Amino acid sequence: MNTNEKYALADLVIEHALKNGAEQISVSIYDNRSTNIEIRDQKIDSLKESNQNGLSISIYVDKKYSSHSTNRLKKEDVFSFVDEAIIATRFLAMDEFRSLPDPELYYKGGGPELDLFDPKIGSLDAKTKIDLTNQVLNEAYGKDERIISVSSYYSDSISGGIMVNSNGFRGDSKNTRIGLTAVVSLKSDTGRPNAYEYENGIFFDRLKKTEIGKRALERVIGKINPAKIATGKYPVIIENRVAGNIASPIYQALMGSSLYQKQSFLIGKENKAVASPLMTVYDDPFIKSGAGSRLFDDEGIAAVKRPIIEKGILRNYFIDDYYGKKLGMKPTSGSSSNIVFDSGTRSADEMIKSMKKGVLVTGFIGGNCNGSTGDFSYGIEGFFIQDGKKVHPVYEMNIAGNMNNFWFNLAELGNDFLENESLRIPSLMFKNIDLSGI
Repeated sequence: MNTNEKYALADLVIEHALKNGAEQISVSIYDNRSTNIEIRDQKIDSLKESNQNGLSISIYVDKKYSSHSTNRLKKEDVFSFVDEAIIATRFLAMDEFRSLPDPELYYKGGGPELDLFDPKIGSLDAKTKIDLTNQVLNEAYGKDERIISVSSYYSDSISGGIMVNSNGFRGDSKNTRIGLTAVVSLKSDTGRPNAYEYENGIFFDRLKKTEIGKRALERVIGKINPAKIATGKYPVIIENRVAGNIASPIYQALMGSSLYQKQSFLIGKENKAVASPLMTVYDDPFIKSGAGSRLFDDEGIAAVKRPIIEKGILRNYFIDDYYGKKLGMKPTSGSSSNIVFDSGTRSADEMIKSMKKGVLVTGFIGGNCNGSTGDFSYGIEGFFIQDGKKVHPVYEMNIAGNMNNFWFNLAELGNDFLENESLRIPSLMFKNIDLSGI
């Protein structure tokens, strides 16, 4: 089904729903093609190809709301599906805050070219994909006698969709994504460590396809013979690819749903300091070929670049239309696009070399954060640093604290954020962080 056919079907669905008792309705029609390949120890363990399409509706009837989806897209089947949805919605409780957004908030066309689609991915044959997956695996397989297993993965997706709201919004998008991953596990006297490396992106020709398996092997070798360190306060560097783990509680605390349910440690903090002045974070939907780039969100609200935290000061929450009405706040968007941290001038390696005694965190293992209070405790793995060098791996250690205080200890941001991720966060250096043995 092409884009015009999707729009035509959506218009028919809206017309039918309004004639049969719906007050408002939002219709989304989407399709997705994907491939996933796993090769384990030079044997294809899994090869999956899928083609999916579907239609989903958000429907408003007598001040009541529900959402439904189906993959039966013949007109007669869709009309029956809508009729049943209207009947079912009438059994629900009324909610005065449920309605489509004000049309003034909608994306109305135009905007920058985001360049989010690579037609070449759709023309790749199975042999090319399998050969790539094997190439990643063979960079590590058989390269060390301690290897237990090596797995490599290929994935791609081609997706497109449209959304039409009965009060005026119309928008469509299409995206591609491709990725390669290697996972290596070893045997050692102290356990069976494993490590991974990956590359992903939007375009096949821009994807880094070499040394993924080699880097995964180097990472896992570095984990051999770990040791604990004494409990205490340390300077800590958190590697860019796992820094999102420590930042995710902030994101959750900024959501309108968390604010309304009193599950946010950032309630009432707008325009107040919540982090070190070094920390500036933007939500930027207009980065060309950005993993999270978009012209509108999943409600049709026009994308806007806005500061989230500016020199440590909280500037904006993520407020969708529904919770905006409940909280009496202006909607921004209920989801993020590209979260971009201001970066510093040094790489993680340069920061390590400047560290007299501390810890480099390369992974998080379990743990949790209390959304209401901000108290957190996570297991970590990484390396003990002394005089600017990695002395030995660390394990069975916890990092703990409170999010309301933790981010004031941010001492430096690296210059190494990952460009192909929607969370563009660099390596982070903190001072005086509590680490303890398990």
